[in-house]
Amino acid sequence: MFEKVLIANRGEIALRIHRACHEMGIKTVAVHSEADADAMHVRLADESICIGPAPSTESYLNIPRIIAAAEVSGADAIHPGYGFLSENAEFADIIAQHDITFIGPKAEHIRTMGDKIMAKETVKKLGIPVVPGSDGGITDMDKAVKIAEKIGYPVIVKAAAGGGGRGMKVVQSADKLVASVQACKTEAKAAFGDDAVYIEKFLGTPRHIEFQILGDGQGNAIHLGERDCSLQRRHQKVLEEAPSPALTHEQRMETGGIVAKAMADMGYIGAGTIEFLYENGEFYFIEMNTRLQVEHPVTEMITGVDLVREQIRVAAGQKLTLKQEDIEFRGHAIECRINAEDPLTFAPSPGAITDYHPPGGLDVRCDSALYSGYRVPPHYDSMIGKLIVRGSDRAGCIRRLRRSLEEYVIGGIKTSIPLHQMLLDQPDFVEGNYNIHWLEKFLEDLNKQD
Repeated sequence: MFEKVLIANRGEIALRIHRACHEMGIKTVAVHSEADADAMHVRLADESICIGPAPSTESYLNIPRIIAAAEVSGADAIHPGYGFLSENAEFADIIAQHDITFIGPKAEHIRTMGDKIMAKETVKKLGIPVVPGSDGGITDMDKAVKIAEKIGYPVIVKAAAGGGGRGMKVVQSADKLVASVQACKTEAKAAFGDDAVYIEKFLGTPRHIEFQILGDGQGNAIHLGERDCSLQRRHQKVLEEAPSPALTHEQRMETGGIVAKAMADMGYIGAGTIEFLYENGEFYFIEMNTRLQVEHPVTEMITGVDLVREQIRVAAGQKLTLKQEDIEFRGHAIECRINAEDPLTFAPSPGAITDYHPPGGLDVRCDSALYSGYRVPPHYDSMIGKLIVRGSDRAGCIRRLRRSLEEYVIGGIKTSIPLHQMLLDQPDFVEGNYNIHWLEKFLEDLNKQD
């Protein structure tokens, strides 16, 4: 097992990794920007090293400085968390070249799944269902027109290296296709340095459902059920729950079994998430995240499995001790992402925390690095915490979450807590009757009332 792990991240996920390491008897090294000198994970880590100014390009994305910090501190492994360098294959390669272990998948798997065209081709061969569309990048417009005609409009054009909704356009008719492909290529080139795009069938009212997997790279892989992440704004998740209110246990085990077998055949190591669009009883692969997800706690809450601990174990060369039959799904869990932003306009709201009181009680978990007096910096993502609640069933979980949100105090800045309170009162949400477009329609109607 590792003796010392460097945490190449910040905020609540850095604190989450620190806690897992200390419970395993592993020392931690916190790297931080100048803006994060007073961060909670920096205070609690065994060692801390400043790696640069506030901009992430000069700190959390600066590979040479992170490697230097690992070498100076004597860390024998690096955990990237999520975001930043967590899905950077070059980073994984460089770490290996310095005889340091990357707590994550092989670089080749990060590279394959980071290219959405290659990912789609790979999983299709492994037996995972995919959305009908082009087999590769669009280079011939005549071929693009034929593909769109075959699968039927509307279609969606996507950047192969894309994410977060960039390089993506829905095309309703043939006369808009050529211009949309060109616009996506231009946007993709500017955002990702790669203008490759592909075409897929556009699903009208799907849910976004993802399966959590764990592999040990030694031919073993399991799934830990699914999470429903359909409540999104501009392709960014706002609230997640597990299990999905739309699936039966039989669907869960059948599709979960397919993805687990695929990952075992692939030789995948660590935690990963297979993301699907789900509509009319059918699953369609959209992408794989080769890292820990923000919403991993909802899975931990209903399975009792520490995903970070398992990541560390398999990265150290140990086999999975869990078998599929060991995984039990207990009750229901919901996660609210708490952001430092106006709950209606979504304008960022950095600043000093004047009061802080997280909720508590049975099956209430609050993953946050906040404390009274901490100053939320304006330089990074606005998420400042996650409230995760479990209940014996979905109705009980919602009641407990309502109570927990009422208790949650974050003074000095605006947060998304009021938005979550509104969502929990909506009949569609209470009934589990929503899709990936529901939240934006709800917000649009809300703004019209104002």
